[in-house]
Amino acid sequence: MTAHNPAESAAIGASLARIDGPLKVSGGAMYTSDHHFPGMVYAQPVSATIASGELTALDTTAAAKMPGVVKIFTHENIGPLYRISDASGASIDEKRPPLSDNKINYYGQYIALVVAESFEQATAAARAVKATYTEKPVDVSLELTPDDKPKVDSERGDPDTAFAKGEVKIDQVYRTPPETHNPIELHCTVATYDGRAYTVYETSQAIGNHKSVLVQMLGEVPENIRVITEYLGSGFGGKLWPWTHSLLAVAAARDLKRPVKLEISRKMMFETVGHRTNTQQRIRIAATKAGRLTSIQQDYVHHVAQVEASKENCGEATPYFYSTPNLRVTSGQARRHFGPNTSMRGPGAVPGLYCTESAMDELAIALDVCPVQLRLQNEPEIDESLGVPFSTRYYTECLKRGAEKFGWSRRNPEVGSMHADGEILGWGMAGASWMAKRIPAMANVQLNRDGTARVASATQDIGTGTYTVMAQMVANLTGIASDRIVVAIGDTSFPAGPMSGGSMATGSLVPAIGKAAREAIKQLLSIAAETDGLPTKGADPEDLTMTAGRVHRKTEQPEAGVPFEAVLQKAELSQVLGKGRAGASDNDPDADKHSIHSYGAHFVEVGWQPEIGRMRVRRVVTVIDAGKIINPLSGRNQIEGAIVMGVGMALFEETHYDSRNGAPINSNLADYVMVTHADSPDIDVEFLDYPDKALNELGARGIGEIGLAGVAAAITAAVYHATGVRVRDLPVHIDDLITH
Repeated sequence: MTAHNPAESAAIGASLARIDGPLKVSGGAMYTSDHHFPGMVYAQPVSATIASGELTALDTTAAAKMPGVVKIFTHENIGPLYRISDASGASIDEKRPPLSDNKINYYGQYIALVVAESFEQATAAARAVKATYTEKPVDVSLELTPDDKPKVDSERGDPDTAFAKGEVKIDQVYRTPPETHNPIELHCTVATYDGRAYTVYETSQAIGNHKSVLVQMLGEVPENIRVITEYLGSGFGGKLWPWTHSLLAVAAARDLKRPVKLEISRKMMFETVGHRTNTQQRIRIAATKAGRLTSIQQDYVHHVAQVEASKENCGEATPYFYSTPNLRVTSGQARRHFGPNTSMRGPGAVPGLYCTESAMDELAIALDVCPVQLRLQNEPEIDESLGVPFSTRYYTECLKRGAEKFGWSRRNPEVGSMHADGEILGWGMAGASWMAKRIPAMANVQLNRDGTARVASATQDIGTGTYTVMAQMVANLTGIASDRIVVAIGDTSFPAGPMSGGSMATGSLVPAIGKAAREAIKQLLSIAAETDGLPTKGADPEDLTMTAGRVHRKTEQPEAGVPFEAVLQKAELSQVLGKGRAGASDNDPDADKHSIHSYGAHFVEVGWQPEIGRMRVRRVVTVIDAGKIINPLSGRNQIEGAIVMGVGMALFEETHYDSRNGAPINSNLADYVMVTHADSPDIDVEFLDYPDKALNELGARGIGEIGLAGVAAAITAAVYHATGVRVRDLPVHIDDLITH
């Protein structure tokens, strides 16, 4: 694997530049599609052009005769592929193995695979395959009614009675559209097979899980499969779980015993690798005239695929976010002819908080109170859904600090009353929250006789800075300059690491790396106490310590000791190796004694020019409470990127489907509108930086998701303040504003 060395010394809390940056900007970083091997062939799927029905015939005659075609795989010759066991713990959104039958459940579903000597030949031949179908009615409607009785996710008190008696009420329906992941890097698999073992280069946010899925679906043993993701061109949840193209590429390599590369097209990104489902949420809130919440009800429905169902947990934050004695959250699913939905940055909580925070803004207007003040006066003392205290919670400080930085006290609440630079200004705000958990993780830390250290774990860096923060963790514990620390990740041959999803990777690695580093140091101190010729010879190892990379007595300054590499050299050892393992936070003995979450507040200014129909986000101020921030530079970058995604969610992004055949209509980057640099606002991010030791020894919580939660609600609140138009169905359309 590629080794990385930071450019300067680093410790926890230092704004260290990304150590993988030079390789990325110089072109030296190897992404999945960069891998080439002798004899490699190229695969392209053939996609269904209906969304419901059955494949009755597949004519591959002409395609098979085209230049360069090696083989065409169908359900008749793909070889054995299996479903995964629900008890295995492995995760996949589309459990049906590809090409396993002739049933068509969504537009774009793979019905064959063409393998040829070149990408161009494979693409041309795939287009020449002729399919015949028996079609059935298609339903890709976005108006949702649950197929089954809604399930209660959380409940306390008597919300119906409390709402009926409420002095001030909000009862509205909010909708979010389907959104499609569009990272720069397309999904890609490069698979090699030597007759016994597979090496799979993959675009994955969870290489360990990817391996587990392949083991089961191929019917293999774990020792025979290795998955590698050195670099990822972003994923945003869409690359969290394996998709059917990966299994097809590996199955083709198994059959041909040649390396196979399969990179899907941008159009396929809209069809076969998941999306954020649309949601329809009814929010009912009751409050006293003094602004105290008496009841919250959130009833949400989202679409799922015909044969698979992944829950979009829109009520994740609702039960604990604000104080109310009466609450109920229900969820329902509506089956449609879409491909399986999957995680997108901040799954569940992001669309959920858009709706609940929008309702809070509407309630503040109905009460004629400041939206910030309404939130402050409904701050809970404990997590009222669990009846336990919060580990730490500085949401009120986020609100107050954000209001101060933004200049909220200058806000005139009257619609359309504020102006600047020829624009009508709108100011809005919203709260944010995201869960904080650890998942199982392992790591090794190795101290070497050449004065370097190496930390290894089978996790991955999806662009968030994992390479860098892992180096900082080791530097913090050993005192070794971070430019002497090698980080090895992205390979399942390393100790099992966490997935990069749910903002859990960093927090999960903290205890694993901590244990590994301390074990390596413990071995080193014992060696120092036993080795002739060292000033520490004969000391009790308990009286020794390691500081700034030097071994010394605790009663002495580090300068009186010896460099750790000198200890290894004197003992004629090449290295010492420490191993660390940490379990899931849910399994901690005190797991049920605290409620652990991150919090934030977004303040937004929009500019509205009705004469030309132009709405833009001018600036955003965000304050985040996410525990100890290991690297403020990369942390701030995470929040800034999430805010930009929030602008897209509020103003641009929505996937349209053809009601006749279920096809995504705007399945390209010309028609699927996303935020560009020209759309990006001025962004000011501040971290409160209060450690949360309930989660790990550094008190660090994840920050990938929380920056997106609440942004859309803050923007639509600002849009209302500027225009008087309350947008409840995302995204905001200019037509809604100019026809008002």
